[in-house]
Amino acid sequence: MAALTPISRKPMSLVLPTVAAAGGFFGLFVGTANGSGLLGVLIGAALAVILAVVYINVLKNEALSKWINIALFGVLGFVFGGGIAAALIGLLYGWFIHWFTYWLYEGRYRARLLPYLTPGQVLWHYSFRVICGAIFVFLITPVLVVMPLSFNAQDFFTFTPEMLRLDPAGYSLKHYQDFFTNNEWQRSFKNSLIIAPIATIISVSLGTLAAIGLSQAHVPGRRAIMAILISPMIVPLIISATGMFFFYSQIGNWMEATLGLNKTFVGYVKVILAHAVLGIPFVIITVTATLVGFDRSLTRAAANMGANPVTTFFRVQMPLILPGVISGGLFAFITSFDEVVVVLFVGSAGQKTLPWQMFTGLREQISPTILAVATILVGISILLLATVEMLRRRSERLRGMSPS
Repeated sequence: MAALTPISRKPMSLVLPTVAAAGGFFGLFVGTANGSGLLGVLIGAALAVILAVVYINVLKNEALSKWINIALFGVLGFVFGGGIAAALIGLLYGWFIHWFTYWLYEGRYRARLLPYLTPGQVLWHYSFRVICGAIFVFLITPVLVVMPLSFNAQDFFTFTPEMLRLDPAGYSLKHYQDFFTNNEWQRSFKNSLIIAPIATIISVSLGTLAAIGLSQAHVPGRRAIMAILISPMIVPLIISATGMFFFYSQIGNWMEATLGLNKTFVGYVKVILAHAVLGIPFVIITVTATLVGFDRSLTRAAANMGANPVTTFFRVQMPLILPGVISGGLFAFITSFDEVVVVLFVGSAGQKTLPWQMFTGLREQISPTILAVATILVGISILLLATVEMLRRRSERLRGMSPS
């Protein structure tokens, strides 16, 4: 572990401009909420500088100044925000700007850095983290914006002044209520819950078998076969959807004319098979990655003990590759649950899924209920991805226990 760098106080010529930039950044949001972003930047920067000078050069008591700053911004948040929520944000900002000021002034930013780093290297150390954070915010902001908008009390796709002031009157659950009570939304939601799990089961079954087969060194042309099987991930979806339309339409006509099956049932079959095709590549990739660390001597030992291939697979191989199988299944489920292009080509009105209903809502009536549905889908995706991450870590532990 690197030795801690001795802390020394830094000049105000470094502290004040940096604190002003931080205050201006936060002031931008407050000013925008009150109708003038530029004025918010100027007031935020000036207020941060004045308080830093007072606390450092006049008060000279870090503990006391911290509580004064927290209380001050809590009161300002309550007065200008008009509510308890704004006051809480003010309290948090007051704590942060005070901590940031003394973090700079006392030189604490160098506490865990190597002592021989130059100022330029220290600047790059923190600039790199700021850049990474900005990229992360850039990527995640479109998702985060949808969530508060889904609680809008008005039928708008923009933040109302009440929402920006954190006024409780500007928020409502009526869009969620519309989703759970509207027959169109509920029918499409049920269709998604029917199609996605069945497509996932098919994807997992076929994808796992394909991954196990392609992991065998003696399979001829396995690279070419692998490329063909994962091609649905690479080929533009509109091209795949067009091909599926012509292919599955012929299958559907044959099932209806020859087998006498119901048209609605045939529609579900076509959509499920199409989604299974889209999900298989994810299963193949995750299971193949899990098989890389699989100890082949375990299956040979099971065979020597008299186990047949089926028993060996379910009792020996499957428990070890199960995290990869479940991870692939979760990705296949997400792909099916969120897919809309293929459903538009292959399905009919009877198989209208949740993404299809969202697409229709955007095109025809622009209902804010779409935002509530999007928030629900984001929550489901987060839970599934968190599950994938836990399974990945479990898979790494299992592979570390197995001799290589």
